[in-house]
Amino acid sequence: MNIDEKYKKAGEIISTAGGTPIPVNDTLIKILKYFIMEDELDFITAFSDKKSQTMEQLKQSSGLSEEEINNKVKNLSRRGVIFNQPNSKGLMVFRLLPLVNVGTFEYTFMGKIEKNERNREISLLFDKLFAELEQMVQTNYDALIPHLSTLPPVDRTVPIFDNKPKNEKIKIVIDQEISAAADKIVPTKKVEELIQKFDEIAVGHCFCRHHKDMSGTPCKQTNERENCFTFGKSARFTSEQGFSRMISKDEALVILKKAEDAGLVHKAYHPNFDTSKDETSICNCCRCCCANGVDNMIIPIANATNFLSVVNTDLCIGCGNCVKHCHTYAAYLTDDKKAGRKAELCIGCGVCAHLCPQNAISMIEGKERIVRIKPKKK
Repeated sequence: MNIDEKYKKAGEIISTAGGTPIPVNDTLIKILKYFIMEDELDFITAFSDKKSQTMEQLKQSSGLSEEEINNKVKNLSRRGVIFNQPNSKGLMVFRLLPLVNVGTFEYTFMGKIEKNERNREISLLFDKLFAELEQMVQTNYDALIPHLSTLPPVDRTVPIFDNKPKNEKIKIVIDQEISAAADKIVPTKKVEELIQKFDEIAVGHCFCRHHKDMSGTPCKQTNERENCFTFGKSARFTSEQGFSRMISKDEALVILKKAEDAGLVHKAYHPNFDTSKDETSICNCCRCCCANGVDNMIIPIANATNFLSVVNTDLCIGCGNCVKHCHTYAAYLTDDKKAGRKAELCIGCGVCAHLCPQNAISMIEGKERIVRIKPKKK
């Protein structure tokens, strides 16, 4: 097997390591050559059958000694190819990461990277890969979209509960039909309480905005970049590899407040999309750059939320501020110049309520619902 064939094989293995399979083509192989050296390709093939392995398992699958494995892992982890952290029992586990969602792409652009020729080439290659993926989805739209629209939610909205212009609390209305099983673990609904849950918090650059910066299309909504959070063992991994830095709870809350005032949406991520498990990270998403946003989606987006916005038309002055800042285009102005919203598009983020000058928007809290939005057929 020659080198090109080995890279193709590695690409096939990496493509099945996460929840977003990517076709193995020339662009993907060009990207891999930046992150995996030729003498590391055989090690990647050791993950072909099992993407997460202990040291003993990896010694058998790779045929390498413990020292050789640690040397390989050290280098590959620094490039966001291998995740190396202990499991809940304290046993070290080595997991092969996907190229995207969440893997090499995210960790690469989470760290502070120089604007040099190498990094610009990497950025443009990812642009090309995403364009090719979008073209593939559009070409096979009728066959792929119905299947992709049934996938579990990738992220969960953590709403904002404060109105900025009036410095008041946003009114929360409890849906009278809400009834949760007594043994159901309810995910944390307030971002402040979420931060208090963790002793290990790291912050890195928003990888979506950082990537757009490198590609020459900077964010239109905010100049803030360092507001992508990881928690627990994810915080340990990202900070150890230089993708982020550890911070205090107080600093985390200051950063989150700036994100809210910029109209960014708090989105929490859970292991295996299971909201009963502790969060691994929080993104603070803009509309123009976020890969899981309406303006940039390649495949349908699916978001879990317990909230829905509702407008008090007596208080609404029809300023259109909610329409301007709505991330999913759920908000609109009616013929009589009052704010309205399309329930099927509302992710309950609270950005509209946070920035409403009249505090005319409340949030209805109810059972978890999944908001699914499909890309337009082009």
